[in-house]
Amino acid sequence: MKVENIKDIDKFFKVIDECKGKVELVTGEGDRLNLKSKLSQYVSLANIFSDGAIKELEIVAYEPEDINRLLNYMINK
Repeated sequence: MKVENIKDIDKFFKVIDECKGKVELVTGEGDRLNLKSKLSQYVSLANIFSDGAIKELEIVAYEPEDINRLLNYMINK
């Protein structure tokens, strides 16, 4: 799923941390990075974070409840 216009990075990571299953960031090269890892969060997003917002990310969640949690975040952010 594509996630767009993330302005509150802390809230986004809080939602990721609340997920029960694996949540991955898909890079432009097709690599998948585990967003539940704090190190991966900082390393992967440092490259695409600019101007206080993230314009677009592609993430993959595997658990239905995590997908719903992420969709709810995107709708209500």
